[in-house]
Amino acid sequence: MADIDLKRVHHLGMKAARHAADEMAADLGRKFGLAGSWTGNTLHFDRPGVTGKLVLTEKDLHLTVTLGFLLKALRGSIERAVHEELDTLFARQPGEKPAPKKPVSPKTGSGARKKAG
Repeated sequence: MADIDLKRVHHLGMKAARHAADEMAADLGRKFGLAGSWTGNTLHFDRPGVTGKLVLTEKDLHLTVTLGFLLKALRGSIERAVHEELDTLFARQPGEKPAPKKPVSPKTGSGARKKAG
């Protein structure tokens, strides 16, 4: 059974949806060390402790992710990152560019910096 199971409708068409999926895979790959490969319209990805797939159609997507024992504790942060990626890349209309991402401070988890003193 998948730990993360998300379904979304999109209005991108297959070509743009596949491009968005590639962008998402690259970003999540940098964040979480995932590697992926396509089989037809399904992106399979894995790394030690994570396996999953993203199935695309012309109008929707279905993402399933299974986390290993050690990563189950990070499920919330992983799921939030996935939702952010989906919101950014798949919620836009055809031809619309993704909204710029807000910088995140590694220490505070937000774009704000704390003042010393």
